[in-house]
Amino acid sequence: QVQLVESGGGLVQAGGSLRLSCAASARTFSSYAMGWFRQAPGKEREFVAAISRSGGGTYYADSVKGRFTISRDNAKNTVYLQMNSLKPEDTAVYHCAAAINKFETTVVITTRGYNIWGQGTQVTVSS
Repeated sequence: QVQLVESGGGLVQAGGSLRLSCAASARTFSSYAMGWFRQAPGKEREFVAAISRSGGGTYYADSVKGRFTISRDNAKNTVYLQMNSLKPEDTAVYHCAAAINKFETTVVITTRGYNIWGQGTQVTVSS
């Protein structure tokens, strides 16, 4: 079973940046579509960004488009989320997720589309 471990969260002032990483234990990491989701206290988990197996396809929630960038390094079994121009409303626990997908360019943007989840990393943006 693939395991995902997130890192890179922390406390940052509004307007600042953070880079999250998600390391996967899978030897066949390139077979997995990957995504980032976040969950704030009292709210449902919401989609943030997704990337295809090859990295050639990406998709973003409207709330982060233009500020966040998802990328992956299949040689390092790692997916990243570069977060710039952070806002207090970005405060949440950020989770990465993985799902095997037979298509290289497909992105998965729903929670139900993923069956493997990391524990999450806390991101707090102060105003």
